[in-house]
Amino acid sequence: MRTATATVIRPKTLFDRADAWEALVAFAGDARPGPAVGMVTGPRGQGKTHLLQEIVRATGGFYFGGPEAVEAESLRRLSEELAHHAGEGPPVRRQGWGEALDALLALGADRPVPIVLDGFPELVRQSPALPAAVVAACHRLRSGNRSNRARLLLCGSAMSVMRRLLGSASTAIDFQLEVRRLDHRQGALLWGLDDPGLALLVHAVVGSSPVFRYDAAGEDRPVHRDEFDSWVCRTVLNPRLPLFWRAGHLIEREPDGWDRALCHSTVTAVADGCSTTGAIADRLARPATDVLRVLTRLSESGLVAGLPDAFRPGVTHHRIAEPLLAFDHTVIRPHHDALERREAAEVWRSARAAFHSSTLERHFAQVCREWAFGFAAPDTFGAVPAAVSPGTVPVARGLGPSVADVVVRGAAGAAHGRRQALLSVGLARWTETLDLPHLHEVQRIVAALAELGEDVSRTRPALYGAAGFSARLRSAEAHGELILVDLPRLYVGA
Repeated sequence: MRTATATVIRPKTLFDRADAWEALVAFAGDARPGPAVGMVTGPRGQGKTHLLQEIVRATGGFYFGGPEAVEAESLRRLSEELAHHAGEGPPVRRQGWGEALDALLALGADRPVPIVLDGFPELVRQSPALPAAVVAACHRLRSGNRSNRARLLLCGSAMSVMRRLLGSASTAIDFQLEVRRLDHRQGALLWGLDDPGLALLVHAVVGSSPVFRYDAAGEDRPVHRDEFDSWVCRTVLNPRLPLFWRAGHLIEREPDGWDRALCHSTVTAVADGCSTTGAIADRLARPATDVLRVLTRLSESGLVAGLPDAFRPGVTHHRIAEPLLAFDHTVIRPHHDALERREAAEVWRSARAAFHSSTLERHFAQVCREWAFGFAAPDTFGAVPAAVSPGTVPVARGLGPSVADVVVRGAAGAAHGRRQALLSVGLARWTETLDLPHLHEVQRIVAALAELGEDVSRTRPALYGAAGFSARLRSAEAHGELILVDLPRLYVGA
């Protein structure tokens, strides 16, 4: 892109997001003639609105957040804000989005200028013809006023949802930006936490959302690990503070037509350890087709994510992608009445053990998978990982299946046919100090895979432990027999 905009300094209030900022600056200042339309997406709570407001503030653009209102009310508010932006007198009443978009795009008559319509899905629910009106307005300018350089940015949560709303108009999109969740290491920096154990505890409750950090928790954060319990009680379990109800809003704010009761029950089932569509359907006594439809909606909104089973083609393990949503359905919702009575300490005493043994155990395993894929040194597994996921395999006849928490596969090659090379199989444990029996369990899984025809010649056993490892395991690691990953390595090591 050719840009006519001078260097726009990223504001100090914007945590991270350097690449996203640079991309938006380039789009906003693109000097080429003709209007352009961009799409900004990403899960709720990741700072999209703040990012767009800052780019508008830095470049003299215009921002409008779609309210929950009828079309006439939204157009009236838009006209008022546009009049205020232009320093005009009484706002002009617009009869529809066609007129409103013409007025908005006219802001780019003399220079490149970003114009943001935030909450675009909400605006489309009010005005189903809005996507077509965007295309028509841009077409009018491109055919009649090539000097216009308006840069229209449409913002919503999920890329797939935005594309579906835009329909055939999505082909007119000139720019796409997905604001992804910050990883666990960025989350520790966001909260200013140096202790990896405390950082992971906080991440398991509130994730790494900038909105939860600045908008809800403020400056209240635990400094030492022994402050974690009291911090949970006075913030997330406090009905007077936003963190208490924010997770529920993640589902309640989704589009009309959702079966919200089934959504909440599905999330609860996943939070309780039901990871496959069949297991969730059995738990809820609902047809698998109903559950699959809900999981698809939750996945599109970034609230649930699916991981393919490393050893069972066609099987997907679902997990809650937003930690606060998992905490809400595990701790807050089951004890809502008691928490409303300000009994946070009592509730946390009764729920804490289950939270550590279930929610934290699964969250720790997911962070380990993300470390293996994105942070491990190239020689850790003998090759660059191409995929990391959990895997289920029958260990021996007559015994139940065994789950490997972190299965690392490399790129497929001629030596492996179409199948990706199996680089590592590992277990992740949050509460247990790991010892030789855990290594033997991994070795049994690898042996069972070999009997099933898997090439294990390059497979390295791995153990991921938050509570540490025995001296015998450390000795085996020193002899190159396995990979050990502890909390410090997850946060600062490769």
